[in-house]
Amino acid sequence: MAEFRLPANSTVKKGKTYKADAGVTNVRKFNIYRWSEDDGENPRLDTYEVDMDKCGPMVLDGLIKIKNEIDPTLTFRRSCREGVCGSCAMNVAGTNTLACTKANEDIKGDINIYPLPHMEVVKDLVTDLTHFYAQYASIKPWMQTVSPTPSGAERLQSPEDRAKLDGLYECVLCASCSTSCPSYWWNSDKYLGPAVLLQAYRWLIDSRDEATGERLDELEDPFRLYRCHTIMNCTNTCPKGLNPAKAIAEIKKMMVERQG
Repeated sequence: MAEFRLPANSTVKKGKTYKADAGVTNVRKFNIYRWSEDDGENPRLDTYEVDMDKCGPMVLDGLIKIKNEIDPTLTFRRSCREGVCGSCAMNVAGTNTLACTKANEDIKGDINIYPLPHMEVVKDLVTDLTHFYAQYASIKPWMQTVSPTPSGAERLQSPEDRAKLDGLYECVLCASCSTSCPSYWWNSDKYLGPAVLLQAYRWLIDSRDEATGERLDELEDPFRLYRCHTIMNCTNTCPKGLNPAKAIAEIKKMMVERQG
């Protein structure tokens, strides 16, 4: 019978518990994944008891309170606090989301927080997005044209053409969708993943862009596009309410149409 062993130091162990002050009644527990390459120890789950009467409404508010008042060693990314920058993407209560837009009151029981899954962890809740951003750069996410720019004018498009970009341009590249995709887990070295493919479709559908053929040529590959198996995890988890699976399906449709 085959035996499988986890790599050394991969098991998540119970960590420290930081108790709330005596007399605090409105307490919630934040169970947070902690790991640092520097100490050579197993990952651990530290528990922080937070006074919710003195905490903001979002998960990110809790994290900031913990870092500022309880444990300054806790490491995570954050910036805008408004769901615009995508920095604070993490796995909260079993779902990839943005900590700044996830309300504490929407979570039942303890608030369990882990880094984005199937990504190399740099420290605690921070994952290495170098490869993800390189994939984004590979689709050339800017307008490509060959015709001269109209003298003294912008490249205009009709309201109807502009409306086609709705549901695409709002992506903040948080990687929540890609890191929820099993196909991306196993094939991220070749498969671009839902976030990058949604961005690719954003430029394919832009009436002002003049490199549609070249863009489709770049995606015509057994892995870059076609590893999507329509599992729909990407659409279900997107914190911005976008539909990467539909964008991928539209790219596939464009591939078929140009063959005809």
